[in-house]
Amino acid sequence: MYLKKFCKPTVREALQAARAELGPDALVLATELVAAGGWRGWLGAREVQVTAGAEREAPASRPAVTERRRTDTDASRDGVAARLVACGLSESLADAVAGSLAPGECRGASLSTLRRGVAAQIGDLTAADDKYARVEVFVGPPGVGKTTTIAKIAAQERARRGQTLTMVAADAFRAGAVEQLRVYADVIGAPFRIARTAEELDKALEGGRQTLLVDTAGRSASDPNVREVLRLIGRRKGIRTHLVLAADTSPASARRILDTYQDARPERLVITKLDEAETLSPLITLLRERALPISYFTAGQRVPEDLDRATPALLASAILRDRQSIYARVQ
Repeated sequence: MYLKKFCKPTVREALQAARAELGPDALVLATELVAAGGWRGWLGAREVQVTAGAEREAPASRPAVTERRRTDTDASRDGVAARLVACGLSESLADAVAGSLAPGECRGASLSTLRRGVAAQIGDLTAADDKYARVEVFVGPPGVGKTTTIAKIAAQERARRGQTLTMVAADAFRAGAVEQLRVYADVIGAPFRIARTAEELDKALEGGRQTLLVDTAGRSASDPNVREVLRLIGRRKGIRTHLVLAADTSPASARRILDTYQDARPERLVITKLDEAETLSPLITLLRERALPISYFTAGQRVPEDLDRATPALLASAILRDRQSIYARVQ
């Protein structure tokens, strides 16, 4: 008698599979609950296993060996996918990463192998260009770090390339924020301007060839004055807008923020406070959906050190909770 086991989510499906392959006279010998196959089993899922038999010849041994080898490879890939799902990746992205790795890489895959595989799949989520637009505007909700991000960018350019960028404070509501940016400008030795109204900002955007870094109001985008500024930014040419978002923002809040700031037509995303978030995985599905590439990461308050241009490797490290690589500034 030829025996075979069939694993399905329900008893009915397992019996149907057994009879479809072995015939209507197949004899059911045992039924039990077992761990689900692949990464689902790693996460505790269960399924029904039916052992059935029929009077027929067993398949030749060579195909059985081939099948076993294929199953071993699948199990290794399932293990990789399970690790990635445990890190918060979606099932589809985890499967894509696992499928891109060679069988030998999947067996006991190292963190560097996983990082490389993830980076290859999410490379389009980082902005490859490193040239500035004439005007770089930074928008976002209060408290996400727009002012310090601008200071870090200006300080790095002055220290590394000797390039001076003009800093513009477009915040009519918080005197403290204006003064904070002014202090940074004085320390860096960068030109500084204030634009307290949409009209003043419009005028500031007209003059000079030097790149402008514009810090917008740290107030809700629903405020009429803020929305007027956002609309001005959205309709002007020669402007590249970065939406600044904290790394620990929930997907629901991130979706709401992205919708709220659509008037400014952001082209890039800055992820701040990377050191305060366990992983970026919860945001990845939304970012892939919106196709909004990340331009910068920040991971601390130091100016100018705690700022990096986004790369696929650094993004993969943030997804995999590889803090050592994040702080080592993977480039």
